Amino acid sequence: MPVNPELQGRAFAPVSPYLVGREKIREFAAAVYATNPLSFDVEAARAAGHADLVAPPTFPIVVQERTLAQLLAEEDSGIDFSRVVHGDQRFTYSRPIVAGDELTATLTVTSVKTLGAHSMVTAESTIVGADGGHVVTATSTLVVRGDE
Repeated sequence: MPVNPELQGRAFAPVSPYLVGREKIREFAAAVYATNPLSFDVEAARAAGHADLVAPPTFPIVVQERTLAQLLAEEDSGIDFSRVVHGDQRFTYSRPIVAGDELTATLTVTSVKTLGAHSMVTAESTIVGADGGHVVTATSTLVVRGDE
């Protein structure tokens, strides 16, 4: 079953809020071999002008994965997860993520392209804080391998 081109433009309901914790930031930073003390030391983060620990730049993937699960669960998507390869990932920030942030994400499929037997699905997760202000947009491109 090919990827449904009618996915393009589809918007999903916001996912439940994600409360960013200090230990989650530390664990993520350690997992990606980040060494910036702002992700480990509260006093260093505060001395740099932040309210709390600062998440590494790729941390929004934790929140975005919840929105991508909505897309992959769509019965009419035509996306077979066993054939998905992550093709691209980008983050566009308005401000850093810090411990204590309550983040809510909303996914929109921005592009569906067919390239031979393969499809490329690009989705943007707009992530906002508890005040509704933009924090970061996480953009993923999934490559869905077709029959070869």
